[in-house]
Amino acid sequence: MTSSAARTPAISAPASGLPVLAEVVRSGFVEGHHRGSLVVLAADGSVELALGDPAAPVFPRSSNKPMQAAAVLRAGLDLSGERLALAAASHSGEGFHLDLVRKMLAEHGLSPDDLRTPPDLPLDPVEAETYLAAGHVRERLTMNCSGKHAAMLAACARNGWDLPGYLDPGHPLQQLVHQVVEEAAGEPVAAVGTDGCGAPLMAISLVGLARAFRAFVTAREGTAERRVADAMRAHPEYVAGTRRPDTWLMREVPGTLSKMGAEAVQAVALADGRALAFKIDDGSTRALRPVLGRALGLLGVDAPVVSRIGRAPLTGGAVEVGEIRAAF
Repeated sequence: MTSSAARTPAISAPASGLPVLAEVVRSGFVEGHHRGSLVVLAADGSVELALGDPAAPVFPRSSNKPMQAAAVLRAGLDLSGERLALAAASHSGEGFHLDLVRKMLAEHGLSPDDLRTPPDLPLDPVEAETYLAAGHVRERLTMNCSGKHAAMLAACARNGWDLPGYLDPGHPLQQLVHQVVEEAAGEPVAAVGTDGCGAPLMAISLVGLARAFRAFVTAREGTAERRVADAMRAHPEYVAGTRRPDTWLMREVPGTLSKMGAEAVQAVALADGRALAFKIDDGSTRALRPVLGRALGLLGVDAPVVSRIGRAPLTGGAVEVGEIRAAF
């Protein structure tokens, strides 16, 4: 960001609706658009750029997972390394993910039957095909949130809290999650819903989400927030998977914290406190990577991984004929 960009006021959404963040171009013809909202924060936490309505509440979906993992630590569960990274994960369902979830459960006298995640296939398409080819069926363990749920269950077991009801919004653990989200975002939770995995889901603004990620990377060493950020950055393959942009970014740009969420939500914080968050309004994940690549460029990230993340080709007859590209 240049100094002049830092002085640029927030850009309001046009009267016709949210701005176009990405466009779909096939054979030189623009055949579609993806609208949304985005915010970029400077290193001091001030808003450098706002597109659309980033002050409006959204469900961050899995971008809330770092806060949920911090709540587990505050509940007294001693997690570190790969286990803590997996507690904040939307894992791909690769073998090393599933093996560690099993271990985390067993270490606390639990089993996959205690999970309240919906039965699902591995999130990664390659892993899902391999899984099905081996004759497996949907399981609670393979659902991408099973690491988070294993950590939540372990925290409840440690404290003698109710296990079957660990996803109830009134449960002591979920009340603690609510508190951590509000503290990190610097704003009240606007609404509480139910995420795809069944866990309570706290709505905050995109500004609050970016602020939360910034708070995690700038937190003092030893705090729950910093421990989560450090574990995720040290073990990004456990946060996502070997074929995922979050992994690539955290692996190739040291100090970066990155976490996507369903419905095309993304949050990123750099080591110096610069941060971003955005949501594609129609929830299309195909627009996520081009928008993320462009937003990283606005943050001044100059690394080959930015181009890799931002590339989203379209094919026709198995030949590349176009792309989904950022439009801001």
